[in-house]
Amino acid sequence: MSTLEQKVAIVTGASRGIGRGIAERLAKDGASVVVNYTQSADEAKKVVAGIEGRGGKALAVQADVSKVADVRRLFQETQKAFGRLDILINNAGIFWAKPISDVGEEEYDRMFSVNAKGQFFAMQEAAKRMADGGRIVNISTGGTRLAFPGISAYGGAKSALEYFTRVAAKELGARRITVNTVSPGYTETDMLSDPQFRTIGVQASPLGRLGTPQDIANVVAFIVSDEAGWITGDTIQAGGGVAM
Repeated sequence: MSTLEQKVAIVTGASRGIGRGIAERLAKDGASVVVNYTQSADEAKKVVAGIEGRGGKALAVQADVSKVADVRRLFQETQKAFGRLDILINNAGIFWAKPISDVGEEEYDRMFSVNAKGQFFAMQEAAKRMADGGRIVNISTGGTRLAFPGISAYGGAKSALEYFTRVAAKELGARRITVNTVSPGYTETDMLSDPQFRTIGVQASPLGRLGTPQDIANVVAFIVSDEAGWITGDTIQAGGGVAM
């Protein structure tokens, strides 16, 4: 796989879980990485310290992606620190499960603000600032291909994100910027704290285990590489066969 040296990547929600795994993998491949976080400053600093300790370059930037002003500041600080942008990983997200009858308006708005609105405006900033030949990867969920009770708001927001992917791929293709979605399945993160979901995840995969952040990071690393320049507008399932 080609190196990411001289490339600059933003990874949103990168202080832990899948985002952390992706940030660490892109740094390992040579990219300078902006580690975005909302509240977990200490964890973000640990990610940066780990990357720097292995000889890489990283910067932690606080920004709540549900706020457009914060999104724009994130990109401004990236440009100020590194002078360019080549890769955007739209990973920040929240999850909860509730029946439609129990979802409040504020809960609905928060779900879509973090899981769809934030990603939309991050893509907008990337479209304005990204170098030709860049890469945008939106992190969705295999749940958009399934219909589990309780995930209407979550699945709806992620479905919107997948649609953004397809349109942006067409709009940015002339600049050789690829836009793709990577959809994890049941993965070992803070979001998967419910024992019931963990059991379902192991049983649902033909491989008989939960995914790891490294599993997802490996897929993302390929999608942002030069070798993946012919893949765009696609949704890649990275869920161990859960959403066939």
